[in-house]
Amino acid sequence: MSRLETIHKAFKSVLQEIRAFLHRQQWKEALVFSCFVLLALGFWLLQSLQQEYEIGIKIPVRYKNVPSDIAFTNSAPTEVIAKVKDKGSVLLNYSFGRTFSPIDVELKEITKRHGDISISSKEIEGEILKQLIATTSLVEYNPSTIELSYSKRQQKSVPVQFNGSLHTHPGFQLSGEIEITPPMVTIYAAQEALDTIQRVKTVATSIKDANKNITRKLQLEPIEGVNIDPNQVSVMIPVEEYTEKTLEIPVQCMDLPDNNTVRMFPPTIKVTCSVPLSRFKELSAEQFAIRIQYAELKQNPNGTLPVYLNEKPTWVHTATLVPDKIEFIIEENNR
Repeated sequence: MSRLETIHKAFKSVLQEIRAFLHRQQWKEALVFSCFVLLALGFWLLQSLQQEYEIGIKIPVRYKNVPSDIAFTNSAPTEVIAKVKDKGSVLLNYSFGRTFSPIDVELKEITKRHGDISISSKEIEGEILKQLIATTSLVEYNPSTIELSYSKRQQKSVPVQFNGSLHTHPGFQLSGEIEITPPMVTIYAAQEALDTIQRVKTVATSIKDANKNITRKLQLEPIEGVNIDPNQVSVMIPVEEYTEKTLEIPVQCMDLPDNNTVRMFPPTIKVTCSVPLSRFKELSAEQFAIRIQYAELKQNPNGTLPVYLNEKPTWVHTATLVPDKIEFIIEENNR
């Protein structure tokens, strides 16, 4: 017997057992019992939904057009909890899928250096009732009034720092300074807090596999007790494809006395660096410098000294020097 025939026979056997089970008297009785249970449950649910219940609903409070230099001296409530009463079928509308519009507190007209703001219970109640179904009763709400005290903050301007990591696609690199617009923002806080803040950062950002210029709108990291204006900046990260370029840079001896001559071996160093494709032709040997102080030569009687790049363009990130040391001879000139 083939494997396919064996599988077919087993499947047919299982079907026969299922049919036999469904035709048993116990299964029929269990099915009828289950139907009655579900029916009873449905009638009970319908009956329950006709009774009245109380539930709590949360309505947000939104403070609009708050001046940046204003600070609340007490805790400003962010929501009002209202207890409402109605039939269960109506209350389901509040519990599932219904959103409530916030109670708006307009603060644009604040002009005094300090003062109080009061939202009466009548205003709050009116805002709640606007959003309730006609049959729903408002039992109570908390807080019943909103009392706020405020005062003016001190201010100063601070620079913005990009807070993140950049991972480029192979063959690509950061090709210049990261540009932030605006580069400075105004912060408002108590004077003690202002004295401790020297800069603000963008929210942590990770950029992966970058192969072109990146421009993003980023929020600034919030600081407790401090208002930041604006709280969002534009960040432009220049990314470009790089290639290699090799230049020969002469080694210069600085502060060499007139009666001395220095012979260096080799007199020039090969510098291989990564350069953006758009600036390949722009890069020249004149933009680099390798300098050695005469005093350093005098302090190395073995006649060997390591060399380093003293100058290079800011957009050149990596540079390899070959060789990375020179040999030298100091000679005195005949008068």
